[in-house]
Amino acid sequence: MAAPCILSLVSLLLILRGMEAYMLSRGSHLKGQRGGLFLRRIADRMTKYGKGLTACDESAGTIGVRFERVGIENSEENRRRYRQLLFETSAGPACLSGAILDPETLFQNHENGQSFPSFLKSRGISVGVKPHLKVAELPGTGGETVMQGLDSLADRLKEYKKAGAEFTKWRSPIKIDTRKGLPTALAIESNMRDLARFALISQMEGLVPIVEPDVLMEGDHDLRTARKVNEEIQSVLWRECIKHGVDIQSTVLKTSLVLPGKNCKESFTVREIARQNLVAFANTVPPAMPGIVFLSGGQPFFDVAARLSALNSEKPAFGVKHAPWQLSFSWSAALQLPVMELCRGKEGEMPLDDMAKLYAQELKIASLAARGKYNFDQGRGDHKGEGGGLIKGMQAESTRWRRRPQRKRKEKEQAKTPDPTTATAASSSSPEGGEGGVSPSTSLSPQTEADAEAAVRGETKSELETATSPS
Repeated sequence: MAAPCILSLVSLLLILRGMEAYMLSRGSHLKGQRGGLFLRRIADRMTKYGKGLTACDESAGTIGVRFERVGIENSEENRRRYRQLLFETSAGPACLSGAILDPETLFQNHENGQSFPSFLKSRGISVGVKPHLKVAELPGTGGETVMQGLDSLADRLKEYKKAGAEFTKWRSPIKIDTRKGLPTALAIESNMRDLARFALISQMEGLVPIVEPDVLMEGDHDLRTARKVNEEIQSVLWRECIKHGVDIQSTVLKTSLVLPGKNCKESFTVREIARQNLVAFANTVPPAMPGIVFLSGGQPFFDVAARLSALNSEKPAFGVKHAPWQLSFSWSAALQLPVMELCRGKEGEMPLDDMAKLYAQELKIASLAARGKYNFDQGRGDHKGEGGGLIKGMQAESTRWRRRPQRKRKEKEQAKTPDPTTATAASSSSPEGGEGGVSPSTSLSPQTEADAEAAVRGETKSELETATSPS
């Protein structure tokens, strides 16, 4: 008689524990202004259709290296002027839902006297901050790393919130090295547990967390390996978030695209890459999470824009059930390095007007890509290795998620060659399109990409003028 009673008691305790974890994951532990509904509204604004985040959170040292390459002095005033240029962009209200700032920038002011957070909010752009500190080596792993700063995080977040921050971002870099067996399970567990702790602390302080597992592009691993590692990372991340009681609906994912290593000898088309990304996220990312924004991670601007656009154009074939999230951008280097390149040879001066013009054009293309409407040249976004095609069996895995009638219809549409004398439509069919991204009158001409690339290299003064033009 005692044994059944004990089993019943154990079962009841397990049920209660499961209910507690469920309620925590729903944000029931967040009170008042910090409650789940308040944070979810911010997360929804951050993941608005057709809009993305601009990552301006480089430390003084990192941006100093970029300045030095083009002959700009790394002074606090130059950093302030440069960030002001990015925040003033004419494309900001239409293309940006948020800006991630370095703590230094969070406390700086616009030349009109407004704080940067106040100025950004006046333009409808949410304000975030990067609170993590330095990278530290994880003992016992032979060089794998974790981020520092969790111990003092809550106190610093209180200051950042008073300064106007609405969300935070924590990056955990992960390296793939198949020969050394990286990443190790210890590195994945440690970094994803830190991301979950960061997310919970942020929500407790009334800020929306962006969790960023960054799988680096170095290596010679193939697309299958990249997908496998990303799926493992994502599954551990969301398991830890649920265990810690993170409100999933008040959390945003920033991650790297699932890509083969830079030195991979196999070739993959941009469509193959897009489908493998969608399969990886469909297998692991909770549907309650509102949106995924992708980092550029060293990819050239036009390549990462093509990959994001392909991802969004392939997404409808997977259906809302398997791919319900908004997919957009949170780029730093891809957007900013071409803009900084315009400073080269200017004797330490920043040509602010030219830089602003180029940055605005880039944001319009990024917004098109976030809608799946950026029409890129053949081969753009492909991974070009020495071999070719997919690994055996990968095509079958990717098509398992796809609806065949829609796939055939899409392939017919993609097979049509656009008339090079006409601009392709950039307007969105979504009912939300008129509320945010690029104006429906904006269009993109495929034939102008070569001119745009030349502008990025500084070979012409058009600075992407021909990449977008009013119809």
